[in-house]
Amino acid sequence: MPRFSVIVPAYKVQAYLEECLTSVLEQSFSDVEVIAVDDSSPDACGAIIDEFAARDTRIRPLHLPRNVGPGPARNAGLKEARGDYLLFLDGDDTLTPHALRDIADRLKETSDPDVLVFDHARAYWTGKTVRNQLAGLLTEQGPAPFRLADRPGVLSLPTVAWNKAYRREFVEREGFTFPPGSYEDTPWTYPVLLTAETIATLDRVCVHWRRRRRGGTLGTTSRGHFDVFDQYDRVFAHLDAHPELARWRPVLFHRMADHLATILARRGRLPGTCRAEFLRLARAHYRRHRVPGAPFRLRHLLIRFGSHRTHHLLSLASRLARAARRTVARSSRRLTAAALLAHYRIQLRLPLRADRAVFTRDAGGPYGCNPAALESAFRNLVPQIRTAWIARPEHHHTVPVATRRLRPGSAAYWTALARSKYLVHNADFDPRMVKRPGQVLVQTRQGTPLKRMGLDLQDRPAAARDTDFARMLRTADTWDYVVSGNRHSTLVWERVFPSGFTTLEYGQPRNDVFARATSADVARLRQTFGIPEGSVAILYAPTYRDYRRGHRPGLDLEHLLRRLGPRFVLLTRAHPACGGPLARTVEGRVIDVTGHPSVESVCLASDALITDFSALMFDYANLDRPIIVYADDWEAYEAARGTYFDVRAFPPGPVAHDEDDLIDIFATGHWCGSRSEQRRAAFRKRFCPYDDGRAAERIVRRVVLGENAWQPAVVPMTHRHPVPSAAAGRPAPPLASVRVPGQGLPVTERL
Repeated sequence: MPRFSVIVPAYKVQAYLEECLTSVLEQSFSDVEVIAVDDSSPDACGAIIDEFAARDTRIRPLHLPRNVGPGPARNAGLKEARGDYLLFLDGDDTLTPHALRDIADRLKETSDPDVLVFDHARAYWTGKTVRNQLAGLLTEQGPAPFRLADRPGVLSLPTVAWNKAYRREFVEREGFTFPPGSYEDTPWTYPVLLTAETIATLDRVCVHWRRRRRGGTLGTTSRGHFDVFDQYDRVFAHLDAHPELARWRPVLFHRMADHLATILARRGRLPGTCRAEFLRLARAHYRRHRVPGAPFRLRHLLIRFGSHRTHHLLSLASRLARAARRTVARSSRRLTAAALLAHYRIQLRLPLRADRAVFTRDAGGPYGCNPAALESAFRNLVPQIRTAWIARPEHHHTVPVATRRLRPGSAAYWTALARSKYLVHNADFDPRMVKRPGQVLVQTRQGTPLKRMGLDLQDRPAAARDTDFARMLRTADTWDYVVSGNRHSTLVWERVFPSGFTTLEYGQPRNDVFARATSADVARLRQTFGIPEGSVAILYAPTYRDYRRGHRPGLDLEHLLRRLGPRFVLLTRAHPACGGPLARTVEGRVIDVTGHPSVESVCLASDALITDFSALMFDYANLDRPIIVYADDWEAYEAARGTYFDVRAFPPGPVAHDEDDLIDIFATGHWCGSRSEQRRAAFRKRFCPYDDGRAAERIVRRVVLGENAWQPAVVPMTHRHPVPSAAAGRPAPPLASVRVPGQGLPVTERL
C-alpha cells in the first residue's frame, strides 16, 4: 500500500502530460502510485500514459471506453486507488520539487488528518508564476489539526480538488464522489471540508496550476459556465441531507453569490447572447437558496435583481469607478513624485552627515556582494558611522538587524542619497541623484572582468544593446574610488571608464568570507541547501549570453548526472540577467540555488565549479577547489561579447569543449588531479593576490580613516589555508567502466 495515490485525468493535454507525470515520478518522496486516467482522449494522451507505464511500475494506466469528463474520470481513478492518501492532479499541471516529501512530513506532524490543504501558484503561459493571493489563510495560528469551525476562512480558498490531500479511508467512508460537469470541484470541496473531523494546512506551494493561453474552463467562452447552477444545487442538496451542517448554509450562499457574480464580471466567459439568460437563472438561484441574515456584498445586487438593464447599469458604474480610481492613482503618483523631488531638493541644501553611509547592490537587490562586505566592515571598524542598505521590500529580510533598511524611491531613500557622506554601489545609483561636494562614492564593480566592459562594448552591438555611453561616462565621473582585485582589473577599469577616480587595488571584499570560513560553516551550509551527506556537490554557474534568447543551460544536466553516477549532485545558479532558474530539481540531485542571496555561501557549500566565462571563477579560485571550464561556444561568445584573454589558454583548471569532454574529465579524475592543481595555482597567483580576508578592512582604512591600507601586510599565498570542501580527503568513489568518445577501449570513470 503506497503512501500516496495521485490520480491524473487526461483529456486533450498531450503537450503537457509528460511534464505532469514526470513532476510526480521525480519527486524525492517515491512511495507513490500514479493512476493515469485516459479519458478517451482523441490525441496522444493514452499513448503517453502507456509509455510511462512501461518505464515505471508506479504508473497504473486506466483507459476509459468513452469520454466522461474530469469528475467521472477521477471517480474511475478513485476505485483503483490503494494509497493512504489521495491527491488529484490535472494532466496539464505539475507538482513542485519535493512537494510530496513536505506533504508527507506535514501529515505526520499533524497525526494524519482527514484533509491537508496546501498552496498553489498560477503558472502562466508567458513563464510568469504568481502565488495564490489567499496564501495567508494557510498560516493562521492555532492547533493542528483543527475542525472547520475553528478556522472557517479555509472555505475561502479556491474550490479545487488538487490543492488538498485526502485520507482515503475518510473519502470511502463518507462516499464522496465527483459529479459530471465543468465545475465538478465545487460540490466535492465544500462537503469534504464540512464533513472532515480533522483538517491541517501546509504553507507551501505544492502545485503549479497551468494557465494556458487558450483552453481550460476559465479561458473558454461557452455555455459550459451554466453548469455552475447544477453544481450549487448539489451543494445545497448535501446540506439538506445533513441537517447537522445547516449552520454553514449562510456561508455557502454567500460563496455562491460571489461565484455567480465573478462569472458575470469576467469578460470572455459567457457568450454575449447568453448573458440575459444567465442573469435570470442566477436570480432564480439567489431566491431559491437565499438565507435571511447571510453576508451581503454590493456586487450581489447584480444577482439579486437579475435584470439585464440592472446589469448594464452596474457594469457602467463599475467601469466609471475603475476609471476614476485609475485617474486618482495617476494623479496621486504624479503628486507623490513631485513631492519627493521637492523633498530631495530641500535635502540637498542641508549639511552632509559625516556619520552616515548608504550601501546597495544591483537594482535594490538583497544584501550581498562587495557592498555588503564593506557595510559589515564599516560597522566593525567605524561603528560611529551609521549604515543603511537600499533594497526592494522583498529583500529586506536579508539585511542585518543593525543596518537600516531603505526602500527605493521613498523619502528616507532620497534623504540618504542627499545627505550621506559615503555612497557604496556595485552598479549605478538613481540617474536623478546629484553627487554633492564632500560626498565619497565607492564603486565596487562586480568582480574581475573576463568579458568586455564599458567603452570596449562600442563595437559589440549585441552586448551593448541600447547603452548610452555618454551617460555611462558622466556616471563614472562621479566615482571617487573603484575597487579592484588585481592588476588585470585595474588596467581594464581605468581604460574602459576613463575618469578621474582612484583605483583601490586591495582585493575583492566579497571574497573575505572565503578566508574566514570554517568546516563547521561548510557543513551547516550544505545542510541548508539539502546536499546529501557523502555526496560530491558541483556548482554549475554559466554566464549570460548576449546572443542567445532565454536561459536554457548549455549542458544536459540529467544526462551529465547519469554519467557521473549517484555520488554527484549539481547546484545550479543562473546569471541574474537570466531572470529564472536553469532547471528544476531532479530527485534531489539538481538543486537550484539561483534565488539564494549569497553566492559566496553557495561556493562554500560546493566541492567543485563548472562554469564557462563567468567572473565567478576568479572568486572561486580563492577556495583552491577544482574549477572546470566548459567552453562549448567560445567562438560565438567571443564574437558577440568579446573577452580580455583566452581563458582556454590560461584556465583555472581543465577545459571541456563539449559534453563528452566534460564527462571524460571526471571519468579520468583529471578534474581533481595534479595538472588541475597546477593550473589553479597559477590562476590564483595572477588574479587573487590580495584576497587574504582583509580586503574590506584595507578599503575602509584607506577611504574612511585615511590610514595606510597595507598595515598589516597582505598574507602571502603560501600562508593562506582556505577551508577544505566537504569532499576533500574522502576515499575515491567506486570505479566503473565508460567508453570515451572516439576510442574503442573503455577507461575508468569515477562514480
